[in-house]
Amino acid sequence: MLSRRFFLQALGAAGTIPALPRGVRAALPVLEAGASRVQIAPEGYSDTALWTFNGSFPGPELRFAQGERFAWRVENRLETPTAVHWHGIRIDNAMDGVPGVTQDPILPGTGFDYDFVLPDAGTYWYHSHAQSVEQVERGLYGALVVEETDPPEVDADITLVIDDIRIGDDAQIVPDFDNMHDRSHAGRIGNVILTNGRPQAEYQVRRHDRLRLRLINASNARIFELGLYGLAGWIVALDGMPLAEPEAALDTLTLAPAQRMDLIVDVMGEDEAFLLHFDRTGGYAQASFRIGSGTRARREPPAALPPNPDFPIDLANAVPQRVLMEGGAMRGLSEAMHLGEVLTGRQLAEKGLFWALNGQVGRDMLPLLEVSRGQSVRLGIVNDTAFPHAMHLHGMHFAEVLPDGALGPLRDTILLAQGETKELAFAAHNPGDWLFHCHMLGHHAAGMGTFIRVTG
Repeated sequence: MLSRRFFLQALGAAGTIPALPRGVRAALPVLEAGASRVQIAPEGYSDTALWTFNGSFPGPELRFAQGERFAWRVENRLETPTAVHWHGIRIDNAMDGVPGVTQDPILPGTGFDYDFVLPDAGTYWYHSHAQSVEQVERGLYGALVVEETDPPEVDADITLVIDDIRIGDDAQIVPDFDNMHDRSHAGRIGNVILTNGRPQAEYQVRRHDRLRLRLINASNARIFELGLYGLAGWIVALDGMPLAEPEAALDTLTLAPAQRMDLIVDVMGEDEAFLLHFDRTGGYAQASFRIGSGTRARREPPAALPPNPDFPIDLANAVPQRVLMEGGAMRGLSEAMHLGEVLTGRQLAEKGLFWALNGQVGRDMLPLLEVSRGQSVRLGIVNDTAFPHAMHLHGMHFAEVLPDGALGPLRDTILLAQGETKELAFAAHNPGDWLFHCHMLGHHAAGMGTFIRVTG
């Protein structure tokens, strides 16, 4: 029998903001970042101290229709600065939520109004982008779902935010956020697996139900290897962006930190079905589905989701840029530039810095690349390290350039394995300074981050 390590947490209510008459300003709904406590460990253990939005772990799921206006105020009730990034949403640079790049941090006792239109349907998420290694681990994240104007017909639409967390024998988060081993190796890997904030997620369904599963990897660094049991289905979107044609969901589904995957699945089991999580010790139930009787016969494969607004990539005239990823344990840095000064690997390690992009450790005053709005870009990325990295571009989606010269599906986060080389291309349609960094959050904190400037 498969282990059941997860249970369902009810998600928060959706919110929508209607357009206001000119000159009228209503009070905005609020996401409040503050301290809370949640029972994560088994009965008999203490509850766990967290930092959450609106007291919910994860934060409330926010649902909108494509094209709606998002207008929420984030208020900081913590004792440390914060900010919120709306991951994967192609919005104005000023709303991107990156302290030191797009806004000042939200200081304790203050707030910030986020106000933008949601141009793309799909599965997205929001999370702290201040001291992210700690603040995301402590619970400052949630799902943001933008519904299509013509959504697929399903019997249930279920969001599964998967995560891991590192807790000690006292059931509290282990506060070793500056752990040098994590920073220089694979990142902060937790010892408890969660779905929607709990160690078990369980749903009641009927045989032959059609489900939409929205998977979000909110972990600090864990790469989830997932599979289906008693469910047969298709991948219909990656990182919020619809695939041109649904792809059969076969064997293992890999989801790197910050990536999302939308599945449409049919319930085919007799009594129970599972979304499985595989690790070195076997397969476990990431989510369980208890199956009741059903009368509907299995349906035809789903059609593709409606496309989002397109910004065509001009590969023939794209601006090329090479990106070399270096550092980390086993290979290290002999030297690199940091804040305008060349430092040795030892000097950098003493500052908790282990990774470099093109010989630069951490975000500098100068961008990795500066291009004009409307130009296309080709990034050739070489992972010359001993560890995988999930590289995330803010503000725009990219496509992998495949060996035959074709473009893969649009994404905002891509996984590069040890020693792997990939080429990405995107249309620089969104002006501003856009962060480009590893979403293994400890790697970003330890130097693997830069930015791309789009002018005009």
